[in-house]
Amino acid sequence: MKKEIIIGLLFGAVAAGCFASESDGIFSYRVGEFEVYMLVESESNGNTSIIPGADAATLSRYIPAGGFKHSTNAFLIKAPGRIILVDTAFGRTIFDKMKSLGVEPDQVDAVLITHLHGDHIGGLQSNGRAVFTKAKVYLSAREHEYFTKTQVNRAAVTALTLYGSNVITFEPGELGSTLRELLPGISPIAAYGHTPGHTAYLVQSDGARLIIAGDFLHVALVQFPNPDISATYDMDQRAAASVRRQLMDYAARNRIPLGGMHMVYPGIGTVETDGNGYRFIPAR
Repeated sequence: MKKEIIIGLLFGAVAAGCFASESDGIFSYRVGEFEVYMLVESESNGNTSIIPGADAATLSRYIPAGGFKHSTNAFLIKAPGRIILVDTAFGRTIFDKMKSLGVEPDQVDAVLITHLHGDHIGGLQSNGRAVFTKAKVYLSAREHEYFTKTQVNRAAVTALTLYGSNVITFEPGELGSTLRELLPGISPIAAYGHTPGHTAYLVQSDGARLIIAGDFLHVALVQFPNPDISATYDMDQRAAASVRRQLMDYAARNRIPLGGMHMVYPGIGTVETDGNGYRFIPAR
């Protein structure tokens, strides 16, 4: 990968209909009538040990000498008549960022969950109480079944229990098939591998589209050009690699921007094919 591509991946290149405030950790991106906000909850130095499949030559080629950053994000969507949150991050600073956008937790109508890891659902509760008092919480039936019955995640069970009948499960669709809307303009996509029920979401309005792809990758600098390399966090690494390539290919072929929960600011961009891998062009 050429140095200018790495620079573009780090600092951004092109986009349309968006404005940014990196110092606040908020990036705004318009999808038709929807205002989508990527919210950075935390940023830290990245660690290549989480991608053990990347050898020294690969790391030397794609990771800058000064290292790289790792981000944890959530996405807020202001849709006509509805406010939607996609994941909640840990729940540490996310509420301050929402407030700066004029949104209080009790104004959120729906929380869409990509998967039930703690850095995606930590903000669902605080001091044993549900944070989003008027919201319905949506997650895939497979994810719910696995983490509440098969491999029980106590934190997830506790959080979901607080929402009672407002927890709604669904079956996401497959890319390449007809996707069914979960909410107006939002369709869930099966992206199994990182977790058994990991889900991405297609957001579309007035002909514009965006895929919020959750944890489809963790080290963008390496995994876009080498999508077959998985992270230690991926529960099924082979399936995760397959869906990663599928999402990137679909985004590139259909010119649909991608957003991710562990992609550094701005966290949204376009994808192009590049040999056997892909090139990511951050929005700005």
